Amino acid sequence: MAARKNTIRLSEEWRERIRTAGILERLEKAAMGEVDVTQTQLKAAEIVLRKTLPDLARTEVTGKDGAEQTMTLRWGKPID
Repeated sequence: MAARKNTIRLSEEWRERIRTAGILERLEKAAMGEVDVTQTQLKAAEIVLRKTLPDLARTEVTGKDGAEQTMTLRWGKPID
Protein backbone atom coordinates (compact mmCIF):
# COMPACT_ATOMS: atom_id res chain seq x y z
CA MET A 1 0.00 0.00 0.00
CA ALA A 2 1.28 3.46 -0.86
CA ALA A 3 2.17 5.94 1.86
CA ARG A 4 -0.22 8.76 2.65
CA LYS A 5 0.40 11.99 0.82
CA ASN A 6 -1.37 14.16 3.41
CA THR A 7 -0.02 13.08 6.75
CA ILE A 8 -1.46 14.67 9.85
CA ARG A 9 1.20 16.38 11.96
CA LEU A 10 0.21 17.49 15.43
CA SER A 11 1.73 20.66 16.73
CA GLU A 12 3.71 20.52 19.95
CA GLU A 13 0.85 22.35 21.70
CA TRP A 14 -1.59 19.58 20.79
CA ARG A 15 0.86 16.89 21.84
CA GLU A 16 1.20 18.61 25.22
CA ARG A 17 -2.59 18.79 25.60
CA ILE A 18 -2.91 15.08 24.89
CA ARG A 19 -0.22 14.25 27.47
CA THR A 20 -1.93 16.50 30.04
CA ALA A 21 -5.28 14.83 29.40
CA GLY A 22 -3.70 11.41 29.96
CA ILE A 23 -2.24 12.52 33.29
CA LEU A 24 -5.58 13.94 34.39
CA GLU A 25 -7.37 10.70 33.45
CA ARG A 26 -4.85 8.67 35.47
CA LEU A 27 -5.28 10.96 38.50
CA GLU A 28 -9.06 10.70 38.22
CA LYS A 29 -8.85 6.89 38.21
CA ALA A 30 -6.55 7.04 41.24
CA ALA A 31 -9.03 9.28 43.05
CA MET A 32 -11.85 6.85 42.29
CA GLY A 33 -9.78 3.91 43.55
CA GLU A 34 -9.53 2.24 40.16
CA VAL A 35 -5.70 2.32 40.01
CA ASP A 36 -2.91 2.66 42.54
CA VAL A 37 -0.29 5.38 42.18
CA THR A 38 2.91 5.95 44.11
CA GLN A 39 3.95 9.17 45.82
CA THR A 40 6.61 9.59 43.14
CA GLN A 41 3.99 9.36 40.38
CA LEU A 42 1.79 11.90 42.15
CA LYS A 43 4.68 14.34 42.54
CA ALA A 44 5.66 13.91 38.88
CA ALA A 45 2.05 14.52 37.79
CA GLU A 46 1.91 17.64 39.97
CA ILE A 47 5.09 19.04 38.40
CA VAL A 48 3.90 18.41 34.84
CA LEU A 49 0.42 19.82 35.48
CA ARG A 50 1.84 22.99 37.04
CA LYS A 51 3.75 23.59 33.83
CA THR A 52 0.88 22.80 31.45
CA LEU A 53 -2.31 24.01 33.18
CA PRO A 54 -2.97 27.57 34.32
CA ASP A 55 -3.10 28.16 38.06
CA LEU A 56 -6.62 29.42 38.69
CA ALA A 57 -6.06 30.05 42.39
CA ARG A 58 -4.89 33.58 41.62
CA THR A 59 -7.60 34.52 39.14
CA GLU A 60 -9.64 37.58 40.05
CA VAL A 61 -13.06 38.26 38.58
CA THR A 62 -14.15 41.87 38.38
CA GLY A 63 -17.15 43.61 36.92
CA LYS A 64 -17.33 46.37 34.37
CA ASP A 65 -14.49 48.90 34.63
CA GLY A 66 -12.91 46.96 37.52
CA ALA A 67 -15.93 47.35 39.78
CA GLU A 68 -16.93 44.63 42.24
CA GLN A 69 -18.70 41.70 40.61
CA THR A 70 -22.12 40.82 42.03
CA MET A 71 -23.58 37.37 41.48
CA THR A 72 -27.34 36.87 41.69
CA LEU A 73 -29.27 33.62 41.98
CA ARG A 74 -32.26 32.96 39.73
CA TRP A 75 -34.71 34.10 42.37
CA GLY A 76 -32.96 37.43 42.79
CA LYS A 77 -31.07 37.05 46.08
CA PRO A 78 -27.42 38.18 45.94
CA ILE A 79 -24.71 35.73 46.98
CA ASP A 80 -22.62 36.95 49.92
